[in-house]
Amino acid sequence: MKAILIYSGGLDSTTLLYEYKDRIALAVTFDYGSKHNAREIAYAVENCRLLGIPHRVIPLEFIGKYFRSDLLLSGGDIPEGSYADDNMKSTVVPFRNGIMLAVAVGLAESNDLDTVLLANHSGDHAIYPDCRPEFVDAFDRAAEAGTYNGVRIVSPYCHITKRDIALRGRALGIDYSLTYSCYKGGEKHCGRCGTCTERKEALEGFDPTEYEA
Repeated sequence: MKAILIYSGGLDSTTLLYEYKDRIALAVTFDYGSKHNAREIAYAVENCRLLGIPHRVIPLEFIGKYFRSDLLLSGGDIPEGSYADDNMKSTVVPFRNGIMLAVAVGLAESNDLDTVLLANHSGDHAIYPDCRPEFVDAFDRAAEAGTYNGVRIVSPYCHITKRDIALRGRALGIDYSLTYSCYKGGEKHCGRCGTCTERKEALEGFDPTEYEA
């Protein structure tokens, strides 16, 4: 495997970065205009520096400009609650993973890489259609058919929980203070939005995060 990682700088993709570090030739972060992009990107840059993995930030300004989602700077307030709550659907960025995967597949073929790594997990399935197994499987088939070198999509965490991912990271010795999750994008994690709630549950017992609440 010679892989490119779609790397946000959050908990899940940072765990994947460290777990697959010897097989990752390039990590790519997309700046698409979310409220928390800037803070995530800073940690993505730092973790790649620590591991010596080449890293690129690719702008996707059109998403922030033309798409509708409360996750974006152009959207409304970030709702509070868990991902089980219906109001969290307002944070979905339509087909975000599809767009990012398409760019990553093109980058993989351009750099003679055979794999795109994606850190989606089972907790995403409830409200994010482009994190579900059937979507990833379909995109994998499309990528293989649409590239000369048969690029594959690999999502090792697709069927496990965020808690499982965090426990893997603890075993790897990952410093999760060098990751960012909060959808509100503040200096501190708010502790109340869906992703903060999920982060707290995943890191229970070894959480280095400083929360507002």
